[in-house]
Amino acid sequence: MLLAVLLTAGCDAGGAAGPGGGQSGATPAADQPGDIVLASGRDVTGKGGIRQQLIDEWNQEQQGKGSGHRARLVELPGSADQQRSQLLGALQSGSAEYDVVNLDVTWVPEFAAAGLVQQLPDKLVDSDVIKSVAATARWGDKLYAVPFNSDVGLLFYRLDYLQSAGVTETDLSKGTGGWPVVQQLIRALDAARKKLPEAYEKGWTSQLDASYEGLTVNGIEAFASASGSDGFTLTDKEGRYAGSVDDLKAGLDELRNRTEAAYTLPDAAQSDEADTLTDFAAGRTGFLRHWPYAYRTLHQSLPEQNLGVAPLPGRAVLGGQNLAVATGSKRSSAAAQLVEFLTGKENERCLLDAGFAATRTSAYVDDKLTCKAAKPPGQATAAPTSERTDHMPRDVYGRPRYARGTLLPALENAVQRPRTPLYGAFSQTFTAQLARLQGDKPPSVAEIAKKLHEELKKALPRG
Repeated sequence: MLLAVLLTAGCDAGGAAGPGGGQSGATPAADQPGDIVLASGRDVTGKGGIRQQLIDEWNQEQQGKGSGHRARLVELPGSADQQRSQLLGALQSGSAEYDVVNLDVTWVPEFAAAGLVQQLPDKLVDSDVIKSVAATARWGDKLYAVPFNSDVGLLFYRLDYLQSAGVTETDLSKGTGGWPVVQQLIRALDAARKKLPEAYEKGWTSQLDASYEGLTVNGIEAFASASGSDGFTLTDKEGRYAGSVDDLKAGLDELRNRTEAAYTLPDAAQSDEADTLTDFAAGRTGFLRHWPYAYRTLHQSLPEQNLGVAPLPGRAVLGGQNLAVATGSKRSSAAAQLVEFLTGKENERCLLDAGFAATRTSAYVDDKLTCKAAKPPGQATAAPTSERTDHMPRDVYGRPRYARGTLLPALENAVQRPRTPLYGAFSQTFTAQLARLQGDKPPSVAEIAKKLHEELKKALPRG
């Protein structure tokens, strides 16, 4: 999977920043029969996981119809940055015959502006798609992709640690009340250190490594929280820089407050998703900022009564992946049909059951909607018996227990990262300056804000 959070471009800008390119959305007269190749990052539900199961179901339908089409999943190696580079190179050169590409939500403007993906019919993203998620699929008021699976920052925490510290109100699922409340709870943990396991070191950890997208995500969440407005943005609708020194200073102040040494695991400055997941599961911290897939992963090692999950304090960043049809596809009509199938209501419910964040509201609220195209929950990979292989808590309808009350509201309230065809340049510039907050003697926030403002004006067109 091309991980949201979480793992978008931090390298070259790629692509042109001109008006949206690609084909109009009209399909060719006839598709060539053969394989429809879907290029994607790794599926975190494992080999033979939910994505492959859905593709297998589509293939069975096509075989029954005698269409002559068969979908084939190609998982790209390397990090998300490397996957982005592979996709850009392949689509620009025509060296790989990809029909459908699974794009991180921040890549859609770049691929659309460069004419590498086709415009799609508006009907593919209907009112059932969560509004905030649906917005990630467009560029220049045109639809270039369809949301496949979403992502959003969440706060995971150790219920047993809070209870040992004498905290009586440990259900944070309706909201923490903001970052000051989390800091207050961390101080309670520190005061009760002797009652906690020896593994405990600091209050929380997050993905603060400046060498990839983690620091950008945490920075945008701090900036959006500091703004106190739904209208937070550093770019306008055309992808031009629209920030100010004051905006940047407020965001930097918030990020510095969140990452103070008194609260934060020192290793967080060099940590990515895997590192932070390991540290939290090992008991080194009481709180963790992570993505929805951690809900399933953490419940494999922590008892249900020890693990809580809540909306992230303040504003959380939206992640996820969208399916797009490559401009050079020789089977674009069938490719669009595959995209429509994979992102339909029932299959979005399948993705939710498997641990992804579904993109459709119905997956969370329609109790009559069930997944028929995949194996029962907990059986994503081949198992020798019918016994469940996961321990993710579920509601009476088989959904992850936190899905309706915590995950759906978090997605609805999430903010996007700056939307621009030059997102890679933005992220690289942004993290380079945010990283200066780290260290024993960082420059003043005012100095960093001024420098960041100057650098972003150079990196992006000025609004």
